[in-house]
Amino acid sequence: MEPTPEFKSILPESLVPVTEIDLAALSEIYDETDIYLSIYMKSASRAELDVSHSFVASRFKAMEKSLPADLREAFRSSISLVEEAIGSLPWKGERSRVIFACGPLSFLHLYRLGLEVEPLVVLDTSPFLLPLARLRDDYEDYGLLLLDSQESRLFTIRSHILQEEGHSSIDLMNKHKKGGWSQMRFNRLRKGAIKSFLGTVAEDVLGLEHLQNMRGLVIAGPGDAKSQLVEMLPLQMKDKVMGLLDVPMGTAPADLMKMSDQVALKKERSLSQKTADDLRSAVLKGQLSAYGTDQVRDALMQGRVNSLVLLDNFVIPGWICEKCQHFQEGGQPENCPHCGGKTSRVNVLEELYELAQRTGAQVEFVDEDEFLQSLGGVGAILRY
Repeated sequence: MEPTPEFKSILPESLVPVTEIDLAALSEIYDETDIYLSIYMKSASRAELDVSHSFVASRFKAMEKSLPADLREAFRSSISLVEEAIGSLPWKGERSRVIFACGPLSFLHLYRLGLEVEPLVVLDTSPFLLPLARLRDDYEDYGLLLLDSQESRLFTIRSHILQEEGHSSIDLMNKHKKGGWSQMRFNRLRKGAIKSFLGTVAEDVLGLEHLQNMRGLVIAGPGDAKSQLVEMLPLQMKDKVMGLLDVPMGTAPADLMKMSDQVALKKERSLSQKTADDLRSAVLKGQLSAYGTDQVRDALMQGRVNSLVLLDNFVIPGWICEKCQHFQEGGQPENCPHCGGKTSRVNVLEELYELAQRTGAQVEFVDEDEFLQSLGGVGAILRY
């Protein structure tokens, strides 16, 4: 399917969280010929850009040599379309960029990311999305709260982009003046002020837009205020707390974000492993599940998949028909046995992921799992 006119040019004017990239819409785009160029490149500095330029140029040269004559003109038009996107200077905070382009359709998407990607250049019948999908699985949006007993700062972290959402503080009397209140009364009033302050912070957390749709919340800071706040949160919000970090209030934002990312990544991998364990249980008990590329593909096409579980960095060689889009694992026939169309080689995991995007299935990438590997690297928990 060709991209709609409003989706042909996407050139954001700021760094883009991977959660804002419309992977579902991108997964709908395909053609019968290899006309979509996908570029993943590092761009954190001029030096990295120079290395990226050399890598991309060498891939372009190799691709053009291997293309049939009738596709070379279209390929050259795509190269012309991406020249500025490849060569422009990096923005503040940029670590990489992802470019999707098709010259004949004037299709160009440029996403500057705060995350690092592995260099890659692909020419295919559709945008190559698997690296972005893996990043999205690891770096879902989450909240970060930095607080002590008298100050709080609330942030959202989206793909290594930190944005402050709110700040609050109180002026606590830390010294008891001679001739004033009794020490007992002073301490009681001080504890009451702290409790009231933490109640306000809890309300701020509950009011954070989209927090319920985020991966969760990391709470950081010195002392006991973190634990006190967690006890004040309602049960559904306690379940969103991914971890506590004991750090000074003056911790540099870059260091704070780095530590918080590690907590969030650990939580994400724990959840991915739980999904893999749920799949194992379903398969062993004969419950709603599918495994193997053919079974999972058919279940996805029928809209029966709730969770697609993929072994990360795994390759399943296969082929796809460029006409009817049928794909399967195994050696590539010259023509599709279903419609007679031309075929091309693919990593079946990429096709399964795109099919999951189109059918609304959740996707989990699992780093290592012996049982999932024994199933061929792919399995699914079914809705029915």
